[in-house]
Amino acid sequence: MTRLTKVAGDAARGRPRDTKIDARVLEATGALLAEQGFSATTIQAVARRSRVHASAIYRRWPSRIELIEEAAAPASGELAVPVTGDLRKDLGRFIRAYERAFSSPAARAAIPALLSIYQHGSTQRKAQDWIHLSVRPNFYEILSAAGTDSVDPSVDPDDVFDLLLGALLARALIPTVRGRNRSVERTVDLVERTLRPLGTTLPSRAKATDTTRG
Repeated sequence: MTRLTKVAGDAARGRPRDTKIDARVLEATGALLAEQGFSATTIQAVARRSRVHASAIYRRWPSRIELIEEAAAPASGELAVPVTGDLRKDLGRFIRAYERAFSSPAARAAIPALLSIYQHGSTQRKAQDWIHLSVRPNFYEILSAAGTDSVDPSVDPDDVFDLLLGALLARALIPTVRGRNRSVERTVDLVERTLRPLGTTLPSRAKATDTTRG
């Protein structure tokens, strides 16, 4: 049973979720990840830290993996950027928000272990298991709002998003990549160039620096 299915079932039985309890549990999980690492972040440790009974945590998250996933990756609504139709501006805000999420202490502690579990896990997770954490819909909104003058309709947005995901994971987790201290603007440039229709010229702008913000 997925977490979303379980939430719907609880609501149907007249047991609304207490968002304050959710927040306490997620805050405790994030703090444990940052302070003690993935292995030490057990349901029992989270229960002690949050002062929420373990049974109440299990009613909300089927396992510690689902709990850690949500604590390490903020809900998509927290990362969503307003869509203006300006491709570069929207991409810049989106990529910076996503990079900040990956660079948090909780995410950096959790992601390598989660990737190992996904690679060697005995059960297959379905795409809908991650839908509540996904930021792909916001990325698609950005491309749609920019229109075909800025985005080549023949480019597969999933391919571009996957490339961006890999780049941001590398920036957040691989020491040699982090050590280069490259501006986010360089990533924005690469993504924008990939999306632009062939033959179009990128808008002129000042040279990006490592302190550029949009």
